[in-house]
Amino acid sequence: MVDYLVLAIGCIFVNNILLMQYLGNCPFLGVSKKMETAVGMSMAVIFVLVMAGVMTWIIDTVALKPLKVEYLKTLSFILVIASLVQFVEMFLKKSIPALYAGLGIFLPLITTNCAVMGVCLINIKEEYNFLETLTASFTYAVGFGLALILFAGVRERILLARVPKPLQDTSIGLVTAGMLSLAFFAFKGMV
Repeated sequence: MVDYLVLAIGCIFVNNILLMQYLGNCPFLGVSKKMETAVGMSMAVIFVLVMAGVMTWIIDTVALKPLKVEYLKTLSFILVIASLVQFVEMFLKKSIPALYAGLGIFLPLITTNCAVMGVCLINIKEEYNFLETLTASFTYAVGFGLALILFAGVRERILLARVPKPLQDTSIGLVTAGMLSLAFFAFKGMV
């Protein structure tokens, strides 16, 4: 149990997929202007990442390794992730059209989100068992969501502040992301 707790803390804070490994920055900067879209993207990424982590682990363990075709890992993982994102997109379009519209182009970009693919590859590289894969996938996604929601909260506050002209929009977003990353860097010695 303690190992899973250490793994979870490591994935959320110490090795945060966005702020420490710098994967998935496109939606991080793109959907973090409003808290509602940040929360919606976080939920979508949690679902896709957990399902992709589990499914890619099963595919790798049951099919790729026994058949000695590990070279098809990238192709098969992309197919799994694309299918899951398509499912999420159809679900949101039918169930929550406002969120679907708010996420815009960034929802299909989860398919090519390097954070999702990165976590799937990390799980395989670290040779996690099924429960460790499930834990790592979920907590990496929670770390992604935490960073995205914190960043969205800060960016909403920045909209109310007077920012010098050269630092407006993306520039202040990048500076803020760097400062948030430095704050997460303080967790580096925990595990």
